[in-house]
Amino acid sequence: RYLEQPTNQPHPTKMAFKFIAFFALCIAAASAGVIVPGAPLAAVAPAPLAVAARVEEYDPHPQYTYGYDVKDALSGDSKTAVETRDGDIVQGQYSLNDADGYRRIVDYTSDPINGFNAVVRREPLVAPVVAAAPVVAAPAPIVRAAPLAAPAPLVAAAPAPLVAGPAVVKTQFASPLISYAY
Repeated sequence: RYLEQPTNQPHPTKMAFKFIAFFALCIAAASAGVIVPGAPLAAVAPAPLAVAARVEEYDPHPQYTYGYDVKDALSGDSKTAVETRDGDIVQGQYSLNDADGYRRIVDYTSDPINGFNAVVRREPLVAPVVAAAPVVAAPAPIVRAAPLAAPAPLVAAAPAPLVAGPAVVKTQFASPLISYAY
């Protein structure tokens, strides 16, 4: 009988459950804003019921113009943008280099009547290579010397060797993460 646990003390698992339930209740109260973390319990003040609204200025006819131009030789990044606003009418243009070797240029307008409209153009970054016309060497003229005593043998100049091949264009594209060169 002396080895048994007294009946007036709670079981250890019941005590652990009470501790976990109390801890969860404290976290729920802190999440709900009832308890402010880091503040002593006596310093908690009730939140004000009404917050004064900040008055912002209203511009009935906004006007602005902005633009930027980026040309990064290290990454190959090249882009521009320009925009102008006068009241409800916005006009602008932006351009950037696509990875496929074209420059995308977008002209856009926006107004209350027509909404937003954009026109997209694509232009190659490198001018197209025009294939050279094949060069045909004309035969050299036959030169005859005036006969003195016996006719001189015919001398024909051999045409110079002609090396024709495709033009080599080195193209390089780059972005902050990927670069291509071929």
